[in-house]
Amino acid sequence: MTSTLADFIRQIIVITGGIILLAVISIKLTAFMLITLPPTMIAARFFGRFIRKFSKEVQTKVADSNTIIEETLQGIQSVKAFTNEFLEIARYKKKTLEIADLGMTRGKYRGAFSSFIILGLFGAIAAMVWQGSRLLQAGEMAAGDLFSFVIYSVFVGGTISGLANVYTNIQKFIGATEDLFKIYDEVPEEIEDIKEIDAKYKMNGSIQLKKLSFAYPSRLEQKVLNDINLEIKSNQMVALVGHSGAGKSTLASLFLMLHQPPGNSLFYDELDCHAYPLSALRNQISLVPQDIFLFGGSIRENIGYGKPNASDQEIFEAAQKANALEFIDRFPEKFDTIVGERGTQLSGGQRQRIAIARAILNDPKILILDEATSSLDSESELLVQEALEKLMQGRTSIVIAHRLSTIRKADEIVVLEHGSIVEKGTHEELMKIRQGKYKKLIELQYAT
Repeated sequence: MTSTLADFIRQIIVITGGIILLAVISIKLTAFMLITLPPTMIAARFFGRFIRKFSKEVQTKVADSNTIIEETLQGIQSVKAFTNEFLEIARYKKKTLEIADLGMTRGKYRGAFSSFIILGLFGAIAAMVWQGSRLLQAGEMAAGDLFSFVIYSVFVGGTISGLANVYTNIQKFIGATEDLFKIYDEVPEEIEDIKEIDAKYKMNGSIQLKKLSFAYPSRLEQKVLNDINLEIKSNQMVALVGHSGAGKSTLASLFLMLHQPPGNSLFYDELDCHAYPLSALRNQISLVPQDIFLFGGSIRENIGYGKPNASDQEIFEAAQKANALEFIDRFPEKFDTIVGERGTQLSGGQRQRIAIARAILNDPKILILDEATSSLDSESELLVQEALEKLMQGRTSIVIAHRLSTIRKADEIVVLEHGSIVEKGTHEELMKIRQGKYKKLIELQYAT
């Protein structure tokens, strides 16, 4: 669009000026010439839609081919392990050939359209010369004026033919970015830069769920959570357990308002979650997920992400509490060590401890741990679990766990199944339930 905009403006000015000059020479002949424009404009509009459709398809295919490259490079270890290099080459080649076919088809249609415009213009000029000759014979026009009119008409006609190419480029741009513009249809979140949280929005850490039901916007007919009633007191540790797909992670995302829960279903300190400014709410909740995302900077920058204005001493103390100094001190550059893209230079346990240090620095009132130790070896799990216990002190903690041995000390264990609460109580209480879901999960883990 940027490269064609200047051409478009220039050609519009030239065409407008040229038509004014033609009208000054002969208004009758100019009117006759302009009669040929409506059919051309109708054809251009029809063809523009056609080109837009092709451009959208090409852009979709290009996106698919880029996805293949991205997946292949990110999963290069799996590709090599299964010797599927030629399979990936074939996938990419197939998609590239589809792009080439669409591009060539689009080129043929563009060529046909340009030919149509040029032939139409020359036909219009020939008709204009014929009409001018008639006016010349009738004495309504001088020979010099007719000559000037023809010269100006050829100049204007050449510019119009160039405008056809610019128009198709604009349609190509619109088609290629059609999906991108859908972003503007999204409702933006009302976030704000918070320096200090208003006293009335400061949380004590208690959470109430009242008949909470939820379905994702893309699958409204399928409820992920169904009629959840739960009260979590301040500074309590509550564990959410259940099979995959039971709704545990969905519940965690609702706590953070990453998805919008229905009104009057989620309360913090008896105040509806929708009454909180979104930034104030999230500022008081920290999430330590299973798959930790680290930015490609230094360890210091990644820990400091929890509190951008933190001092070096605060970052050091957070790392110490998270048991992260054990490996940071072994690096020659200490806190200035670069972690690599997505933290690839660190092990899973090291990434987890940096994420915990980040959460400690944020000092949240509510902490959500989403299977934070499930992918670690025994030694790393011990260090991370010890760091988590320090982190959970003095704050409300919601723990999602597959390894049930890590949640025995929870104040309350909530068992979810198909989006509903089927059991809740302490470890001892749930183990007393004959044929209980929690008891079966415990027995299944010990059996394996």
